[in-house]
Amino acid sequence: MLCDPHAVKVAAIAGICVVVIAAVVVGLMQAGSEDEPAASGAASQKEALAALAGSPPRLAALHRQADRLLPGGQAALKGRISGLRGFPVVVNFWASWCGPCRLEMPVLQKVSAARGREVAFLGVNIQDNRAAAGRFSDQFPVTYPSYEDPRGTIFNSYGLAGAPSTVFYTPKGKREYIHSGPYRSVAALNRDIDRYALGR
Repeated sequence: MLCDPHAVKVAAIAGICVVVIAAVVVGLMQAGSEDEPAASGAASQKEALAALAGSPPRLAALHRQADRLLPGGQAALKGRISGLRGFPVVVNFWASWCGPCRLEMPVLQKVSAARGREVAFLGVNIQDNRAAAGRFSDQFPVTYPSYEDPRGTIFNSYGLAGAPSTVFYTPKGKREYIHSGPYRSVAALNRDIDRYALGR
């Protein structure tokens, strides 16, 4: 399932994606209590970043910006992807108001931590409230930054169907594939990285 960022105004984000409430409940149950994920997630992120020490410089630069919301919009994202030529790139579009994004984020946490030495991960936070996005990042910390897309400009430029969506680039910088909807398993995301980003 996807969340459509055009379906609601930012001021009314609380009511979006009602159809996935059951899925969100399952996801939150798997994650534990509200206090638990922040503590355990932060520890996991610290361990992941320690394990990623010594990554190639351009990937290490991403790790140093872990969980940051970066300005600059479409031009900044495009420049960053261009600067990562030579590495496969995975760009995940997410929002704090998106239930399926919550289900997917633990998968991204694990895969980005495991493959961050060979694959560049980036996020795009779409049509979100900055404070809410920050709380989401505290609950689901990752090893890479996200670019802010408050008006959905980046989202629209990709012609995406909804959130979450994940875009795969080859090491030559070619946009190879767009996956719509949440990844529900580490294996599924790894398969698509191997197939579309690495061409294995």
